[in-house]
Amino acid sequence: MSRVVGVDHSIERSPPVETKLVMVLRDDLPPGLAVNAAAVLALSLGDALTEWLGSDGKDADGNVHPGLNTHPVPVLTASGEALRELHDAAPEEVRVVGFTEVARRAREYGEYLRTLAETPAAEIDYVGLVVFGPKAPVTKLTRRLALMR
Repeated sequence: MSRVVGVDHSIERSPPVETKLVMVLRDDLPPGLAVNAAAVLALSLGDALTEWLGSDGKDADGNVHPGLNTHPVPVLTASGEALRELHDAAPEEVRVVGFTEVARRAREYGEYLRTLAETPAAEIDYVGLVVFGPKAPVTKLTRRLALMR
């Protein structure tokens, strides 16, 4: 029986944590605003999901198509009040990115930051959230929400 040199077999390795990503949009958004909110939220979380990108692919003619996200992203809906509750209830291990009315109405990023700095947390209205983290707490937060149709 051969032994691999340099490998510490005494280290107990835990299995990787299974993660989940869910997008939740306010249920009264018209389609155009819902699509915009989804795009902003997806781009805002992108840096955390680099390992979720699949490899580039080629079509039958040899054209390269950049890799896509390899995991499902359910898009759910909730009332504005439920979005706030979800945002506030998220445990530390769950990353929540919010897209707010303050951000949606701003015409440039500096305006958004200035207005946000003047807006008390209790007055922030969420347009949508993206929720990412270990599967169990993300599921617990979102399991009762309706799928966007």
